[in-house]
Amino acid sequence: MDIRAILMGLAFAAMWSSAFTSARVIVEFAPPLTALALRFLVSGIIGVLIALALGQNARLTRQQWIGVVVFGVCQNALYLGLNFVAMQTIEASLAAIVASTMPLLVALVGWLLLGQRMRPLGVAGLVAGVIGVALIMGARISGGVDIYGLVLCMIGVVSLTVATLAVLGAASGGNVLMIVGLQMLVGSAVLWVPALAWESFDITWNWQLIVAFIYTTIVPGLMATWVWFMLVGRIGAVKASTFHFLNPFLGVATAAALLGEKIGLLDVAGVVIIAGGILAVQLSKQPVRP
Repeated sequence: MDIRAILMGLAFAAMWSSAFTSARVIVEFAPPLTALALRFLVSGIIGVLIALALGQNARLTRQQWIGVVVFGVCQNALYLGLNFVAMQTIEASLAAIVASTMPLLVALVGWLLLGQRMRPLGVAGLVAGVIGVALIMGARISGGVDIYGLVLCMIGVVSLTVATLAVLGAASGGNVLMIVGLQMLVGSAVLWVPALAWESFDITWNWQLIVAFIYTTIVPGLMATWVWFMLVGRIGAVKASTFHFLNPFLGVATAAALLGEKIGLLDVAGVVIIAGGILAVQLSKQPVRP
């Protein structure tokens, strides 16, 4: 892995982890699904226009189109839609912790359902991840966390797992920025249906909402997704996923620093264990050197 890939991975982890904090601000002042549908509409249009300006086109392969649709529906509409709704009642740090378990779920699905071999280090990582999650969930549930919001986050991370398994097909073959823009437009189109059906256009306009919306649209929305696709195309999905071990730390730290969310000792212990489990799982997938 070269220095450029390392910098791309660090940038992706930081941008992805910050999305929970900015989303928590947005849902304080705007209906979640409407705000998210609008965010993806703006991000998608910007992405497509930039792609066209760079000479990219929408003549994608069948595999790429499948990836665009699956990624747009599973990550953008289901995963983020459920998380935006959930963060009306739960903290950004908890949403970030639940989402950060995605690499563990990907490894578990590959092991149990796809017939992928798992080394002892990977099995140990999965066990550690379960222990870390149990520590955090036990502490949060006893502290009175909203169960409905927590369940939505859990359903969302399953959708994110499906989206991640589809990324490799969408990342190969070029036109990366066009693919990013198109999958955001897919997510927007899906989200407008429940947004218009269930939500009222009740928005409290202030500078916090405007800054959070612009930041979420450009940085975690457009830039982080583009960097992730480029990183997967550069070093492969297995190596790229190693950077996910940073997400529990960065997600919790960002929420604590910017939103003042309190982090308990069990949260810290759980985050460290989950991060170690993610790293172990990803390292176990690396090819053995002769």
